Amino acid sequence: MNLFFKKKDKPTLDLTLSKKQIFYKYLTLFAGTFIFACAFNLFLLENDIISGGIGGIAILTKNIIEPSLLIFISSIFLLLLSWILLGKEKTEGNIFGSLLYPLFVYLTSFFIYIINIDNSELLLIVIFAGICIGFASGILFKAGFTTGGTAILSQIVAKYGKVSLGRAMLLTDGTIVLLGGFILGWTRFMYGIILLYIISFIANRVVLGISSNKAFYIISEKEDEVKNYILRTVGRGVTILEGKGGYTNDKQQIFMCLIPTKQYFKVKEGLEKIDDKAFLIVTDAYQSNRGS
Repeated sequence: MNLFFKKKDKPTLDLTLSKKQIFYKYLTLFAGTFIFACAFNLFLLENDIISGGIGGIAILTKNIIEPSLLIFISSIFLLLLSWILLGKEKTEGNIFGSLLYPLFVYLTSFFIYIINIDNSELLLIVIFAGICIGFASGILFKAGFTTGGTAILSQIVAKYGKVSLGRAMLLTDGTIVLLGGFILGWTRFMYGIILLYIISFIANRVVLGISSNKAFYIISEKEDEVKNYILRTVGRGVTILEGKGGYTNDKQQIFMCLIPTKQYFKVKEGLEKIDDKAFLIVTDAYQSNRGS
């Protein structure tokens, strides 16, 4: 019996998407880009609210050059820059969104004449814009697309500036929002900061989903009582991890368990009653194969 795979017999993982998956992938691209463009025209462009990105620059220069044209020219330039500095693979995911976004911005520009939105409540507009753009960004990220623009610039800054992508995005978008503050006033700057936070929050929720469980990590001297409480009173499974103190080198057990979010406060209070000196870390758990 041959215990080794021959080179030609090595199993391969088929990552080819089905026609249905490809259809939904590009349907998501069109839907997400359309929502993004509508929010840009109806909420941001009309009210001079800067959220960063090439769209933010287009708002600042809208009296000089038509916004969709500026976005298109900038997108082409950044795609070429991405191809040179980031390579073909990373550029491909940005091509469709980069070309589709300025087209949709142009096609939806007349919506402002059809949909009349009272711009006296700017905070409400900022909140709704953040929800729309955050949702659109989230579904685009999940499908493997972006609308290009400063998303490309952020990747370049992250690679050559040796910083995280999140920090690079904060640097690029933050610079544009700050520039908007100087040109449009600091009230618009504050609205821009609120908008950026809402977009980031909603996009993360769309990408990761809403957490239905909390992951508890517990270190306590009352190990048996804590274990029995989780297993018998709470009725959840528990995993015991072996740990060692970095300073004392003392061995200690770490209990890990998944608790439904609705039981969070009840379990936390129960653990505090057992051992008010217990060390407790609680994080969101977005995926779980089992309910225990």
